[in-house]
Amino acid sequence: GFARHSAVMEDDSQGSLKQLLPYLRPHRRSLAAALVLGLVAAAAGLVQPLAARSVLERVGADESTGEPLLWLGLLVVVGALAGVAQYYLLDRTSERVVFGARRRLTAHVIRVRMPVFDRLDSGDLVTRVTSDTTLLGSVASAAFINLATGSVTLVGTLAFMAVVSPALLGVTVGVLVLIGGATATVLPRIMRANLAQQEAIGSLGGTLSRLLGGLRTVRASGAEERELLVAGAMLDDAYTRGLRVARYSAIVNSATGLTINVAFLAVLGTGGALVAGGHLSTPDLIAFLLYLFFLIGPVAEIASGATALQGGLAAVARIEEALALPIETDDADSAEPPATAPRSAAQPIIEVDDVHFAYTDDGPPILSGVTFSVPARGLTAIVGPSGAGKTTLFALLERFYDPGAGTIRLRGTPLGAVPRSVVRGRLGYVEQDAPVLRGTLRDNLVLAAPDATDEAIGQALTAARLDDLVAELPDGLETLVGSGGSTLSGGERQRIAIARALLRKPDVLLLDEATSQLDAANEAALRETVELAARERAVIAIAHRLSTVVGAEQI
Repeated sequence: GFARHSAVMEDDSQGSLKQLLPYLRPHRRSLAAALVLGLVAAAAGLVQPLAARSVLERVGADESTGEPLLWLGLLVVVGALAGVAQYYLLDRTSERVVFGARRRLTAHVIRVRMPVFDRLDSGDLVTRVTSDTTLLGSVASAAFINLATGSVTLVGTLAFMAVVSPALLGVTVGVLVLIGGATATVLPRIMRANLAQQEAIGSLGGTLSRLLGGLRTVRASGAEERELLVAGAMLDDAYTRGLRVARYSAIVNSATGLTINVAFLAVLGTGGALVAGGHLSTPDLIAFLLYLFFLIGPVAEIASGATALQGGLAAVARIEEALALPIETDDADSAEPPATAPRSAAQPIIEVDDVHFAYTDDGPPILSGVTFSVPARGLTAIVGPSGAGKTTLFALLERFYDPGAGTIRLRGTPLGAVPRSVVRGRLGYVEQDAPVLRGTLRDNLVLAAPDATDEAIGQALTAARLDDLVAELPDGLETLVGSGGSTLSGGERQRIAIARALLRKPDVLLLDEATSQLDAANEAALRETVELAARERAVIAIAHRLSTVVGAEQI
């Protein structure tokens, strides 16, 4: 579903090593150290069968076995220590890869352009930041190192096998090529299956986000069972696709055991014949069989590495899709900021000149030829029926969107020539639904003014008539307000949004139905606050109530 919402996506996009390597390059030293440790552990294991053969030869010759047994024990200890160090390095690197990918993806997603973001599934975005990055981390901890270590160890093992018995090596290589070649055909299917599984998990995340975000509405509508059916279908889809991944992975992993078992039978039969014919000694056959069983390790590493790599490629494809989404930038056509010098009340701070706007290229026009100006001080009311474009106008002022035609100016400078951060720094926006973020009351108040003093916060609380609320809360400003402000009333959320906007001390205060959820007493008190604010700055208020409009300098 994600790819359908953006023109920059491709439905059948797949990851590539070219996309994957930049995530691993910053950790190349740690990966190289892990590779060296893996090779040390492998080398220690490779020499062990030769040490074991020496022990057997000394037993057969009735000689002392103390020295080879000592070397054999030392090799075991060195291999174990190198393995422990390698696993720690790989796990630490994996966590760093995941951390870096999540930080980069989060920073990108939070800046995605609003026209694009509005068409995306936020639950799927969360899945890409959490689940897909975790899968990407497995590449660092398994895929590349396992493939490299396994390949080198495989070659080394085969070389030692050649020293012991070239004939038995030929039998072993024949089995490896036969079964390994057949198994390799499954690998591309693993990547496609992983990609499909992650997409299903993303869709499930979107469904759960929708369900939990509107849980009160769902329960009030008695729609729990219907919504559970929808979520259940998503769960079934994710389960089915997960089984497909498990099936293909099982084929690859079981091929390891099958290869060694078939090779063992072939070597045992051939080796037995060579021993009986006097062409091979019994210690050599035992040493070769030990190498054959040692071969399980590198073959398993190559198989698991190849499987993890396919999962990592699927994950990086989805991560790169999200990173390809266009984002807002602070680059502007002009580096010259709008004027900050005080102006008289009569001079316009905002000018809207013949503005046209539609949300999509082929969609209906929302604004057509809108023209007006807002003085630097005073209250301007925007009135119109639902769907007339009032909130859309505010979105244009905030530069969430850019006009299709026409110009909006801030203190005489076109908005397109002003960085978005500067525009939004001059505006205080109180949205219609007055969202409150999860966290404390203080967190919500200082969201736009993190350096605000307690004195400034107190003044904003007084202006928004929130003094009594704070006094009643058990922990005052440090009280948690719940997800979405669930512990607050609609009116309290609106007043918090107003206090937050006032705390920023903006040049222009945008109020989108800011009194719609207030009772008469609080509305009257807030109207006084708005009137006071309008003496120092421009206030633009979207209103349906006549009481909000009558005090405006212009409508």
